[in-house]
Order: sequence, then C-alpha cells, then structure tokens
Amino acid sequence: MTIIKQDDFIQSIADALQFISYYHPLDYIQAVGRAHAREQSPAAKDALAQILVNSRMCAEGQRPICQDTGVVVAFIKVGMDIRWDATMSVTDMVNEGVRRAYTHPDNVLRASMVNPPFGQRRNTGDNAPAVVHYELVPGGRIEVSLAAKGGGSENKSRFTVLNPSDSIADWVVETVPTLGAGWCPPGILGIGIGGTAEKAMLLAKESLMAPIDMDELIARGPGNPVEELRLDIYERVNALGIGAQGLGGITTVVDVKINDYPTHAASLPVALIPNCAATRHVEFELDGSGPARLTPPSLADWPAVTWEAGADARRVDLNNLTKAEIATWQPGDRVLLSGKLLTGRDAAHKRIQELLDAGQPLPDGVDLTNRMIYYVGPVNPVRDEVMGPAGPTTATRMDKFTDMMLERTGLIGMIGKAERGPAAIESIKRHGAVYLMAVGGAAYLVSQAIKAARLVAFADMGMEAIYEFEVEDMPVTVAVDSRGQSIHQQGPAEWRVKIADMKRQQH
Repeated sequence: MTIIKQDDFIQSIADALQFISYYHPLDYIQAVGRAHAREQSPAAKDALAQILVNSRMCAEGQRPICQDTGVVVAFIKVGMDIRWDATMSVTDMVNEGVRRAYTHPDNVLRASMVNPPFGQRRNTGDNAPAVVHYELVPGGRIEVSLAAKGGGSENKSRFTVLNPSDSIADWVVETVPTLGAGWCPPGILGIGIGGTAEKAMLLAKESLMAPIDMDELIARGPGNPVEELRLDIYERVNALGIGAQGLGGITTVVDVKINDYPTHAASLPVALIPNCAATRHVEFELDGSGPARLTPPSLADWPAVTWEAGADARRVDLNNLTKAEIATWQPGDRVLLSGKLLTGRDAAHKRIQELLDAGQPLPDGVDLTNRMIYYVGPVNPVRDEVMGPAGPTTATRMDKFTDMMLERTGLIGMIGKAERGPAAIESIKRHGAVYLMAVGGAAYLVSQAIKAARLVAFADMGMEAIYEFEVEDMPVTVAVDSRGQSIHQQGPAEWRVKIADMKRQQH
C-alpha cells in the first residue's frame, strides 16, 4: 500500500505554486511565439512581444509573471489504494501549501483572497484558502492538477443553458466580444458542455489544464465532433479580430478546450471560462517516494523575441503634464512615461469618494491635480527590488468612479488594462482626459520601469493601498484619447474586416 506523508504533500503544493508563478507552461509560451510570428497588427505584435519578453524575464529572475498571482484551484485524484500518514485534512494540507508558497521570502506572491466575500472583504494575508476538487480513483497514486487563476479572466466566466437544438459555437462566438479584453488575450477558452450547471463549470475549468494542441489539430484535421467544435470556435473567435489585449489582430485565442458529460434530455448546459496571458498550471503525481519533482523548462525553448519601445514612442514627463499636451495624443500612440504617478484600485477609489462625500480632505500625498493614476495592486518587493511585478488591473472596475475622480480631484489621466465602458469614455471626453493601457501579462517588465516607490495612503488595505511610483520609460499605449476615441473599438473593427478580406483572398 502506498503511504503519502503529510509533509511531502504540503511541500509539493508549495513548490508547484512557486514553480508556476514564474514558469509559463512551455506549450503556451511557444503557442504565443507562433502567434507573434503570424501577427500583422503592429499594436498586437508589440503586446505579444512584451508578453514573451516578460515571460523569459520571469523564468530567469524567478519572479511572478503577473502581479495577480491568482486564486489557487486544485483538482486532486486520490488513489483508493493509498494511505495517508497525516493529521490534517487534505484541504487543510493544500491550504498550508498555499500559505508556504505565497509567503516564501525569496519570491513573495501577492495575497488576493478576501474573507468574507462581501461586506468587509478582509484580505486573508496568505492567499488561502484554495478551491479544491476531489475524485477517488483506482490505484496507489495521487494526481494533482494545480492552477493559479487570475481574477481578470475568472471574472469573465459565463454560463448558459441552451435549448438542445441550439448552436454551442454560435453562443460562444456571440459571447466572447461581450467579455471585453479584461481577460488578457491571447489566451485559451475552456468550455464545459453537459451535466448540470455546476458540472459544466467544473468541466470548463478542468479543460484549461489540457496541453495546447490546436496547431496539430489543424494540421491533421478533426477526428470527432468535439474536435470539429473546437476548430470551428477557434477559427470563428479569431475571425472577430479582437487580438492581443483587445487591440485588434489575428490571434485572440491560441486554443479552445472542451470537456463534455452526459446531460438531461431537456438540457444543454454550457460553461465558458477563459485563461489569460498569465496562464499558470502544472500537473504532478505522488507515489509515496517523496515530494513531487518539477523539472524547469529550458530557456532555450523560449521564442527568440525581443522588445523595444520603438523610435516613434512619445516620451512624456509626468511631473509637468498638461491637458494641452494630452490633447495631442491619438489612440494607438505608444508612450513612455517618466516621473511620478499615484496608484489606486477600486477599494482606494471607493474610500476617496467616501472622504470627499463626507467633506474630508484626502490623505497627505494624495494630490491628483494634473496627475495620472495607475490601476495596480503590485507584488511586494524582494531583495534589492524597488517594487515587485506591477502590471495593470482591469480598468472597467473603476468606470463607476471615473466621473467623480475627473470632476473632483483634478485627475487628467488613468492607466490600466483593457477597454473602458461607454460612461467612462464619455466622462473622459467631457473632461478632456486620457486613458492609457499597459499590457496585462507583462507585470515584471513593467516593474523594471519603477525606480522608486513609497506608500502614501490606506496602508490597511494591503495591495489595494495607494503608492507613489517614480517611473522611467514605462511603456503604455493611448487607449482612449481626449476626444473619446477608443483603440479597443477601432482596432477590432478594423481587423475584423482585414481578416475577412484575407480569408476571401485565400479562397
């Protein structure tokens, strides 16, 4: 009988979470490399290059790919012939592994879990608890599939119950454009079909653990209805022209994964869960011989892609920024920011609004007059770092506060990821402000531009606190200009037409 020791299991969980924080799955990063080689949209190609360079930097420096180091999800298959040498429950062991991983002094990972989930929403401080799923299977081994799922992509999960005669592909293709770009494409679509509502969601989530094989499927052709559906959805979603980071381009998804299960004759449950550019997962087995052994990928297998801002990039002095200057910017312009900016996410925005509504002054150092705010919850620094990985968070979460901030604080610019909604765009236009986009999935690359950082306000909110960053040549793209023109509207619309033209020429 196989004996699994408690310490071996905990250590395996901790080691695996550290491993996936800085090593992309090789199949994903090579798929992005192929997408970069094919891409014809300059904006999307630039974003893909940043993702690839960031990935290599993280593998070399062993620091997180993304500042959002995710909610831990574990699928555990427990062999019925094993025996535990343990005093803790399996869930408690997983959570202890999470604590050890996320507080590791050499590579501190951001704690994002809050409890309770509504109301006070206090950060748990160590990213526990995990979400754990079990299955009892024959044999004397434990199989673990472990993922760290970012909030930006998880928030775009969708579920429906179709009529049995409805088209699954049509629903997916109609749904993907409604997700916006906050899930940080290019990524993978996980689709679960059948079972019941909760089963379909689990099928979709687990499908994201499967190896990427779309190029092989295209080369050999589909061999069954599931593969036909995967290929149909892949081609139609990419034809939407959404592109990397929603900027417009050829590749929106690098693969489509589908798990299915029998269902009631009257039902067709379908779940859709996207994986982002910070795809993180690993699989391992325990056979009683000790902790899991994880083999690092070879850096020689990373795509040979470099990134530089380009000679056409605008260099901007944040310390002397004016509305007159930002009025000259156009959607798609590449910008290098230098100087001081403040950070703040939705919790900080809410507290600012509460202070202003109560007639109270903002904390010392929170003067936003003619300044920019960066929507970021960074990873804590280690060793000689100024700041840990500090990529952007989804900007639409701040849309409800945008008019208040522009009207009452003197703010003239915002930096985040993905698109802005109609109300935010209208407010940006009315106030002559601007919204800039940094690349989601390039958090470590962005952090290299941060030359100084200090905590300014709301320290009790942890990663939601307000910092002042001093940056040098921080790379961003003008996403919404002062006239309300949006690259996330223009880019995909343009590339949808171009892709259709390319297909017509091929046929």
